Amino acid sequence: MKQIFDKLSFNLSRTTTRSYSTSFSIGISLLKPAFREPIYAIYGFVRLADEIVDSFHDYNKKELLQDFTSDTWKAIDQGISMNPILNSFQSVVNQYNIDRELISTFLKSMEMDLEEKQYDQKLYEQYILGSAEVVGLMCLKVFVSGNDEKYNELKHSAMKLGSAFQKINFLRDMQADYKNMGRTYFPGINLDYFDENTKIEIEKDIDKDFRTGFEGIKKLPVDSRIGVYLAYVYYYHLYKKIKKTHARELMKKRIRIHNAKKYSLLFSSYLRHSMNIL
Repeated sequence: MKQIFDKLSFNLSRTTTRSYSTSFSIGISLLKPAFREPIYAIYGFVRLADEIVDSFHDYNKKELLQDFTSDTWKAIDQGISMNPILNSFQSVVNQYNIDRELISTFLKSMEMDLEEKQYDQKLYEQYILGSAEVVGLMCLKVFVSGNDEKYNELKHSAMKLGSAFQKINFLRDMQADYKNMGRTYFPGINLDYFDENTKIEIEKDIDKDFRTGFEGIKKLPVDSRIGVYLAYVYYYHLYKKIKKTHARELMKKRIRIHNAKKYSLLFSSYLRHSMNIL
């Protein structure tokens, strides 16, 4: 029975999420039960692609990504894949009618990570669109249960929230991306001379994205709002730690939030949401 395999597939997507991200796992656990498996499936898909370009250094990453891309389209077309992560993902894509252009744009951004490069403004915006903004839109399709009117209303704010999260990731991982991967995402910046003035300009851009993203969170259906709000609170707390960290220090270490603090944020976020004081 395919139902058994489908259940296994979603279970593995959930395990993948929990293995790689405590923060997102906590947020997903607060969603309405019907939303949890679809979001786990989207995260599992994104995580697998990201692992190819970020971690599998002893293998042919280009070939692996090409195979992954081909297998993704095949899974969506056939409605099944023997790769459990892709099987759960295709199920969500087909159930919620997720636009293939979103998936294609994401996979193209993964291709961009196969080569060491410095990004100009155009490439920077293209990468953020594919690596973060369209992922937010995939999740939004689930959160609005396929309601196109609500989706279009919240589309811009969902993209900006994803953009804010990704730019914070860039700041958090800047040292490792630059020294280990040869990547410099922020356009027109020489990280050998990264200073406070440059960091402040990046932060101004993130502030704008956060404001727009938060307005969208308040308009989400209540069943999905708390999980997204928790992700926002977590990233905003991480962002405040980064803002307090000098530019020179960001090039030496990765800023983290300990698990105890994450659970504290969970509790306070749940209270604020329950009392409707976002």
